[in-house]
Amino acid sequence: MTRKSIILTALGIAIGALGGWLYYYYVGCQSGTCAITSRPLNSTLYGALMGGLLLNTFSGDFANQRSDKDN
Repeated sequence: MTRKSIILTALGIAIGALGGWLYYYYVGCQSGTCAITSRPLNSTLYGALMGGLLLNTFSGDFANQRSDKDN
């Protein structure tokens, strides 16, 4: 992993965690039976996972672009 991909993934985790907590706080689950949004920890961890995975997919583009320039 390159330094850029680690930073991009960490940024995705942080933004996703914040987004997950904000979703819990403003939308949440009224009945309390929702698996992800019924507790702030679940919502925050799910958001962090999704944000990290999303921005990690873009980190592969940097490696591909670099190898294409070398050829």
